[in-house]
Amino acid sequence: MATRHSDPTEKTTGRARGGRRSACPVACTLDLVGDRWTLLVVRDLLLGKSRFGDFLQSSEGIPTNILTERLKRLEEAGLITTSQYSEHPPRYEYHLTPEGRELAPIVRAVAKWGLAHLPETRALQPILD
Repeated sequence: MATRHSDPTEKTTGRARGGRRSACPVACTLDLVGDRWTLLVVRDLLLGKSRFGDFLQSSEGIPTNILTERLKRLEEAGLITTSQYSEHPPRYEYHLTPEGRELAPIVRAVAKWGLAHLPETRALQPILD
């Protein structure tokens, strides 16, 4: 039986090397996109929304400070890119990177599960096609 050599930082901080709570890919993915807002931002990007105001118009009503933080987190993780479209005031468009677009099957699976098990939901066709 193989022995696991522990990381000394894990003992003192409860986190694995790199600030992750474990090496589990499910846990690490949830740390990035598992809160109540991030996959909704990704959903909106998949649906073609690209500007801050577009995201604010979604029916879930994401607060502006949370939207700002989620967009920053997604950019830092390499899942979206930004491009400035106005200098005065500075305004940006957001687009999924190839890695960000790879989240589409996850969003699709969550949507399909909701349609199958939550009777009050309805399909967002562009995601499900």
